[in-house]
Amino acid sequence: MEEGNNIAKVYNPDEVESRLYGKWEERGYFKPEVNPEGKPFTIVMPPPNITGQLHIGHAFDGTLQDILIRWKRMQGYQALWLPGTDHASIATEVKVVEAMKKEGLTKREVGRDGFLERAWNWANAYRGRITSQFRKLGASCDWSRERFTMDEGCSEAVKEVFIKLYNKGLIYRGNRIINWCPDCKTALSDAEVEYEEQHGHLWYFRYPIKDSDESIVIATTRPETIPGDSAVAVHPEDERYQRLIGKKVLLPIMNREIPIIADEYVDREFGTGVVKITPAHDPNDFEVGLRHNLPEIKVMNEDATMNEKAGKYAGLTCSKARKQIVEDFKNLGLLQKIEDHVHNVGACYRCSTTVEPITSEQWFVKMEPLAKPAIEVVREGKTRFIPERFEKIYFNWMENIKDWCISRQLWWGHRIPAYYCQECGEIIVAKEEPKKCKCGSTTFKQEEDVLDTWFSSALWPFSTLGWPEDTQDLRKHYPNDVLVTGYDIIFFWVARMIFSGIEQMGETPFRDVYIHGIVRDAQGRKMSKSLGNGVDPLEIIKDFGADALRFTLVTGNSPGNDTRWHMEKVEANRNFANKIWNAARFVLMNIEEDILQKEEQAKKYWISADKWIISRCNTLVQEVTDNLEKYELGIAAAKLYDFIWNEYCDWYIELVKPRLYGEEKESKIAAQYTLVMVLKKTLKLLHPFMPFITEEIFTHLPGEEKSIMISSWPKFEKECIYKEEEKEIEMLMSVIRSIRNARAEMNVVPSRKAKVILVAANPEVAQILNKSKVYFEKLAGASEVIVKTEKEGIPENVVSAVVDQVEIFIPLEDLIDREKEIERLQKEKENLEKELKRVNGKLSNKGFISKAPAAVVEKEREKQKKYQEMMEKVLERLSFYEK
Repeated sequence: MEEGNNIAKVYNPDEVESRLYGKWEERGYFKPEVNPEGKPFTIVMPPPNITGQLHIGHAFDGTLQDILIRWKRMQGYQALWLPGTDHASIATEVKVVEAMKKEGLTKREVGRDGFLERAWNWANAYRGRITSQFRKLGASCDWSRERFTMDEGCSEAVKEVFIKLYNKGLIYRGNRIINWCPDCKTALSDAEVEYEEQHGHLWYFRYPIKDSDESIVIATTRPETIPGDSAVAVHPEDERYQRLIGKKVLLPIMNREIPIIADEYVDREFGTGVVKITPAHDPNDFEVGLRHNLPEIKVMNEDATMNEKAGKYAGLTCSKARKQIVEDFKNLGLLQKIEDHVHNVGACYRCSTTVEPITSEQWFVKMEPLAKPAIEVVREGKTRFIPERFEKIYFNWMENIKDWCISRQLWWGHRIPAYYCQECGEIIVAKEEPKKCKCGSTTFKQEEDVLDTWFSSALWPFSTLGWPEDTQDLRKHYPNDVLVTGYDIIFFWVARMIFSGIEQMGETPFRDVYIHGIVRDAQGRKMSKSLGNGVDPLEIIKDFGADALRFTLVTGNSPGNDTRWHMEKVEANRNFANKIWNAARFVLMNIEEDILQKEEQAKKYWISADKWIISRCNTLVQEVTDNLEKYELGIAAAKLYDFIWNEYCDWYIELVKPRLYGEEKESKIAAQYTLVMVLKKTLKLLHPFMPFITEEIFTHLPGEEKSIMISSWPKFEKECIYKEEEKEIEMLMSVIRSIRNARAEMNVVPSRKAKVILVAANPEVAQILNKSKVYFEKLAGASEVIVKTEKEGIPENVVSAVVDQVEIFIPLEDLIDREKEIERLQKEKENLEKELKRVNGKLSNKGFISKAPAAVVEKEREKQKKYQEMMEKVLERLSFYEK
């Protein structure tokens, strides 16, 4: 033994966890090299943003990954869980700007270099905070390989990929419609826009037709963009408007002529079947504008105020411009009507500001050539989603993907490696500033924009392993084995990693994508600051220990589904940890130091109870391993809980106590050996879920292994399945339960012993019962056990029960003092009669029924039902005793 047998009386997570984690890290147990002969198994951590501390979702995600990596490490794999953090350009820039605002400073005042210095200080502080929090959780990451999306190696990878894609014609710069966040003041990709239904209006406006007394009515949800209209459009087959195609309308409020065009994009059923076309402010209108060569009139500034092209509305906010434009149409007699309308409105995924679609000069990735092979690897099963249903979400996104806007108008992030010649304007894409342009100029200016955060995190499975260098880690650990992530970032991250991995490495980045849900509160609500229902994992760890938190997060969870947070579960799992601790202390106090060296001797004297627990433990090994293979971590946890609490602690330990305290040396050795062997195996199975308590107990158990963390994972042994002994012990357990239930129903105090008569179905069952009499005496309060095969001689007044192959009889006089029990029941009957009279009186009172709130009436009815049921039981008991 490593630590000796002086195990503490009470388990103290706070003291144990920091000590053990330090030991593990110091000894290099988190490194894949701890199993130099094993096959590689790799998980790269979804990098948390450096914008604050870990929340319960990170703890959930981290726990799932740690369970898998600890399990594989114990199976002998070169298990690498590579940790890291993400620079999160938009979110971090917002945080740093907010911090500067408190100092009375702006970005422009401190300049780009000054701002970046502050951002790096922020990053370094929060990276340290996040890694320390993961350590608290027990995360067995290889911290020596920790990465950051803006470290030197990852930055080199970003430049390499950008240049490669640019040279292949897959990255281009162009003026296109993009999503613009007026608050973050940057472009967003489609994946960064969250849509939700909002109640708004549909305005119907008249546009006068030129050289005519007629007008055409358009319906729009965005009157504020009217100053940017370039045309109105109808469907080419809409008979109502055939004669108007090619004519012009006078755009009210702007006094500008715009054409009436025909385009199949128009939905004839929506509104009037006529739509305004504003190419600079709507993605569909932008495409129509390209087809019809319409001008793009951008009427908004970066902060969503109206610009000079909006005419008299310049300087107004969008909402004020909307109100003014509607009012002006009304005054002109050109507002036909306003309808209530529910429609999807896009918001920035970071700050929830309504996104404005606008045309802008940005950098884009051509997605169609990259998406096709990424779709194929999932269709062919080279990468599989667990659960499989998430493939549909993936395919739907990838098959309808648009070009990816990758430029962001920010300072924090990977600056785009593009340089503009200040003489001729040529764009040169290179890792460093060029020395000379073709025109002879030596003056360049680098692109101001940075890349979308997801551009760098899309390279995470291989950039973290040293790419573009040909490193040993890259050769060994790419592709990764499994990605563990939430369903909310399938578009953001999973899809982009798959197409990036295929494009750069020629191979999909991971074999399995294990999708989990989110942690919701007890009412099923999403956790948020506004609701104040968030849970701080560090507080839970402080109060209950990391093991209790981890086990709570995984229990009841199934792949792809959300899980609910209940504090009661944490307390229950803290109690579970204490149960394990107390069981281990009992075992350690009742075994010999060299017990595991007496295996052969112990096996000779195994009895049915030993073989039963060994067989059950062996089945547990098979089932837990199978569950982990299928990513059924919640099911595995539930099986471990049931086995440890019920079968090992509540049954086996109780069954062996008479032998431990008895005089038969051989039987005692068999019991001791079985206790330790099963405990050791079970702790190993539990270790990935509850690493700290299992390690602390393990170091006190007999044996040569240094740490449970690098011990071998238990294997299923076919020869250790004992079906007959399982049936035998399960029958005995049923008999004991039935006796206990009968005593409980009759309120028999535990100290009162009673004779038990067991009638066996056959001589074989009788033999089992006869050799097991001690169990009934110790576990069922039996003063004497009589085993028979016939019912002859059974006393008249008995309590009886039947289980498979055994009838149970307990003389009534042994269980209770009959006269006292009759007296007690009579009193209970009188009390119930009073309660029933009261409640029946209330419910028969029409005034009470009509005036009292429905909930109060319902409560009285529930009481009535409860009292009636109680009365039936009391009368039944009285009848039984008065025979």
